[in-house]
Amino acid sequence: MQMNSLHMAMAAALGASLTMPAVAGITVYEDGDKFVKMGGRIQLQYHQMDPEDGEETDEMFFRRLRPYITGSLHKDWLGKFQFDFGKANGSNEVAVKDAYMQYSGFEGMKITVGNANFPFSREFLTSSKTQQLVERTFVGDHDYGTPDRNVGLHVTGKGKLLTWGASLAQASIDPDEDKVDFDTPVNKDGDFNEGWIFGGRADFHPFGIMKFSQGDFSRDEMKATIGVAAFQWQNDDDNNSYTDANDVDLGLGNDDMDVDSVTGFEISGAFRAAGFSVDAQYNRFDVDAVDSSYNQGLYEDGSTELTNWAVEGGYMIVPNRVELVAGYQLQDADGYEEEWTRTSVGANYFFHKHDIKVQASYRMGESLNGVDDADEDELFVQAQYVF
Repeated sequence: MQMNSLHMAMAAALGASLTMPAVAGITVYEDGDKFVKMGGRIQLQYHQMDPEDGEETDEMFFRRLRPYITGSLHKDWLGKFQFDFGKANGSNEVAVKDAYMQYSGFEGMKITVGNANFPFSREFLTSSKTQQLVERTFVGDHDYGTPDRNVGLHVTGKGKLLTWGASLAQASIDPDEDKVDFDTPVNKDGDFNEGWIFGGRADFHPFGIMKFSQGDFSRDEMKATIGVAAFQWQNDDDNNSYTDANDVDLGLGNDDMDVDSVTGFEISGAFRAAGFSVDAQYNRFDVDAVDSSYNQGLYEDGSTELTNWAVEGGYMIVPNRVELVAGYQLQDADGYEEEWTRTSVGANYFFHKHDIKVQASYRMGESLNGVDDADEDELFVQAQYVF
């Protein structure tokens, strides 16, 4: 590892945090039930990759650069839209994130129509701005089976000890033999598989409602939760680019393969007390390719059972200021030679809780994409400002 580049990255990230004004949200207009609020998040990241059989590389970039506006003209109604300029890629110079209208006039329930989070994976539903590790683990990554934001109908509700959600939406998959990569249809590429997804989740909170947020800042109360979720996605056959009508692979040896269906299941839990924070999750996905004879990447005979699990946690060694964190994650699939594992250690420094913080995570990966001896170490340093 080149220490000069590490020092420069940490100094730049720290400096970026310190030079930003401390603001905690802006309501630009309010008159009774009418309001307009603006906000956003800035995440400047340094990423260094050191593969065992390859050349070390590094880069600094805006991981997320997301402004948003939310507002209302009528009681119980609101709208929100959010863009990400940090996700610019090819022809998609701006990525649409949240884009929805919402009604909250029913007690304990909200109805959302538009592009919003699908109710699967506790780690995915935990915002990137409140994660303990710089990057999500397998169980919260939309590249490996977890649905992304999707366009449709989303209903959420809560009681004293129970929260739940259900969705019916359109969802896209970016065909790739090494991934099950869900993407929102509003940012789709021309070869994305299209289809419908439905599913739901329920979370039980024995000591009172626990938010989707990592880290224990309060220290004076115990919180815990356990959740289950499931979904079904089905290709509508409107846009299969790599198989013909007879399910014959047209990929000609490349790494793309149309996906026919995905069924997902999750069980997850979390615990907070006395400065400790622990999250654990298991996901399983049954995936079928359109070509039932496909035998590459994740697949054997056109299908795979993709399993992910992860545990991550931290302890505030200095309350509300310094947190030490660690995590372990594992992924396996029918087409893998070996299980793909990642071990992470790191630390977080909080200026104003999750609003202004600097994070550093060191991740040690073994058997990348299930290939024996394909190892890689990665360093992430990130400065965050949320307003």
